[in-house]
Amino acid sequence: MRLYEKELVVPVIKDHQNLLAYLKAKVASDMRAGEIPIRLAVTKTDEKHYHVELGVLDLGSVCENPMKESIFTFKSRQLENVKKFNAVLLIPTGIDAELGGHSGDGGPLSRLMASACDTLITHPNVVNAADVNELPDNGLYVEGSVISRLMMGAVGLQKVRGNRVALVMDDHVDRCISEHTINAVSTARAALGMDCPLVIKMEDKIDMYATYSPSGCAVGQIDHIQRMVDALEEHRSKFDAIAISSTIRVPTNYHADYFLDGMVNPWGGVEAMLTHTISSIFNVPSAHSPMMESQEIMNLNVGVVDPRKAAEAVSVTYLHCVFKGLNRSPRVVTDSELFGSSNVISASDVSCLVIPDGCIGLPTLAALEQGIPVIAVRENKNLMKNRLEDLPFDSGKLFLVDSYLEAIGVMTALKTGLALESVKRPIANTTVIPELKEEESIENYKNVVRLRAR
Repeated sequence: MRLYEKELVVPVIKDHQNLLAYLKAKVASDMRAGEIPIRLAVTKTDEKHYHVELGVLDLGSVCENPMKESIFTFKSRQLENVKKFNAVLLIPTGIDAELGGHSGDGGPLSRLMASACDTLITHPNVVNAADVNELPDNGLYVEGSVISRLMMGAVGLQKVRGNRVALVMDDHVDRCISEHTINAVSTARAALGMDCPLVIKMEDKIDMYATYSPSGCAVGQIDHIQRMVDALEEHRSKFDAIAISSTIRVPTNYHADYFLDGMVNPWGGVEAMLTHTISSIFNVPSAHSPMMESQEIMNLNVGVVDPRKAAEAVSVTYLHCVFKGLNRSPRVVTDSELFGSSNVISASDVSCLVIPDGCIGLPTLAALEQGIPVIAVRENKNLMKNRLEDLPFDSGKLFLVDSYLEAIGVMTALKTGLALESVKRPIANTTVIPELKEEESIENYKNVVRLRAR
C-alpha cells in the first residue's frame, strides 16, 4: 500500500449547492480500482473550477479495504444540544497559516479560546511544539480525520482518564537517534505518568517523502505503509492510541531553510496523510513526530530563530508533545446509539467551528450541511484561496471576522444567544412587511402555479 497526493480540477456547481455530495461523486468517479480517498481540501475556487487536493490510499496488491468507512460518510444531526458550548478550532496542517502553522504556535490561542467554551476540540497541529504541549484543561486533542468524521456525524468522542499509548518507531541506522527516541518514551512514563505498554521498532520501515503541491501546500508520499498496519494489527489489543516516530525524507537544505528562509513547514502535510490513514483504519487517536535523519542534522546550529519555530530548534525527538496529547486523547466512538450519552460528544454537541478564512475541507462542508456556525478569521492568512461567503450558508451561520479576539466575541454571543447586530451601532430599523390584500394574495398564488406548470 502507498499514500500519495493528487489534484482534481472540478467544474463549479451552480450556487455551490450540495457541494459535499457533488465533490463526493466527482472524487468517486476519479478513483481507480483499489484507490481510496483519505484527505480532501479545496485549495482554490475560481469562476469555473474547484481545485481539489486529495490524499489517496492505493491498496496495491492488498485485496481487502482496511478503512472502516468512507471519508464522505455523512449522518445529519437532528438537533443541537445547547446544554454546553463546545467549539472546534482548526488550523489545517501544511497551508502556511500565519498563526498556528509553525511549531505549536497556536497553543496560546487554544488556551484563550478554551476560556470561552465548555470544551475546545482541536488537533495536534495547533498545540504540538516539540517538547511542549500546552493544551488547556478543557481541551480535547483529536487527530484531524477524527474531527472531520465528528463534524460529518460519523463518530463521537468520549473523554478518558488515560490511554495506553503504543509507539511505532524506525529502527534508525544511527543507534544514537533510536536511543534518544526510547529515552523520550521513558521520560513520558516517568514524568508524565503515561502508560506505554509497547514500543514497536520497525526494521522494515515505511518510506515517507515530503513534497509540495501545485498550490504550495505541504504534501507527500508514503510507500510500504502496509508494514506499519500489519505491525499494529498484530498488537491491536494492547493500545488505545498510537504515537509514531519515523524519518521523513526531504532535500538536505530544507533543514536550514525552514528556520532561516521562512519556507512552508514541509513535514506537516505528509504527517497528516499518515495519521489520517492510521486513525481511520484502527479508530484510535494517532500523532506523528519526525525522527532526525542524522546526527549532523540533529546538531545543526541554526542560531536564534523565529519564535514560532523555536521549540523545534531546542528539541531532539519532538515526541513529548505527542505523548502529552495522546495520553488523554478521547476515545473514538463509532456506535451511533451511544451519541446521545452524557459523556459522548457528537455532531449534535458541536456549537461552532473556527477556521482561518478561505479554508474549505470536509469539516467546513460538514458544518455547512449540519447547520453548525462557522467563524472564519481573516488575520490568519494562508495558502487557501476560497470565498466562504459564496457558499450557501443559512442566515446567521457564517461569521467573517478580522481577528481571533473578535472570533471569541462571536463565540460568546452565540453561547449567550445574542444577535450580533444588537451590540453594534448603528442598529438597523426593524423590517416590517406589509400584509397583502386578499386579491393580491390570490393573484400571487396564481402566478406561482403558472411558474410551476412551465
